[in-house]
Amino acid sequence: MRQLLIIDPQNDFCDSPGAALPVAGANADLQRLAGFINGMPLEAITVTLDSHPSVAVERTSFWRTPDGGDVAPFTFITAYDVQNGVYLPKNPSLTERVLAMLAQLAARGRAGLVVWPIHCVTGTWGHNIQPDLMQQLNQWECTQQRAVCKVFKGEYFLTEHFGVFEADAPDANVPSTLFNSTLAQALLHGTTTLFIAGQASSHCVAASFDQLVGYIQAHSLAMPRLVLLKDCMSPVTGFEADATALFERATAVGAEQLTAQEAAQAYA
Repeated sequence: MRQLLIIDPQNDFCDSPGAALPVAGANADLQRLAGFINGMPLEAITVTLDSHPSVAVERTSFWRTPDGGDVAPFTFITAYDVQNGVYLPKNPSLTERVLAMLAQLAARGRAGLVVWPIHCVTGTWGHNIQPDLMQQLNQWECTQQRAVCKVFKGEYFLTEHFGVFEADAPDANVPSTLFNSTLAQALLHGTTTLFIAGQASSHCVAASFDQLVGYIQAHSLAMPRLVLLKDCMSPVTGFEADATALFERATAVGAEQLTAQEAAQAYA
């Protein structure tokens, strides 16, 4: 069985007018992906959707400076910053919970978190799937007479949630932050080839890939052919090295990196 996993192909990540967090090249990436779907026999498609409230710990709306000023997008915030009042939650009652979350990140090798522009607020235009891709997904559903599986991630406001399978700082009391083994099993069961595409290669694609490979290895499962559609994803500007590192890790575990055209020729 051939499956396609599309990570966060949303308007707010496209380099289109009105996008909150545009990724250079993303619109063309998703147009190529639409063409790939049109020509490739796929038995299943899963689309993840970055889905947030307006206020959450990884966005500017959550934070303030000591004098009440705004915190700029892409600011990096550490536990030290919070403890010393460099950056503060606008809601002071959340400070201890934020510090606990930052301690979880530190335990996982992350020094802190990046504050992003407000993006992918559930129900807004920016949360919607890029139009060319959405049209093709609708056509696939009508042709195949089956539904595209859509998975929301990031709804809990006190953790980042880059990877689709698990939040960056899982909370045992919030099921949506815990590892989604049901999704992992659905993507792996009976699958011979899993194509992966979406935005951004430096962040959510990379985290999702690592989580899936980690799950496969931890449970000693047979790994399907994993194919990263390298021209159907792009990095956030300034984080290009993280995308390069993703492709290096993919090579190390035997995953392929092909363009949409190369994959269509190899797997049609």
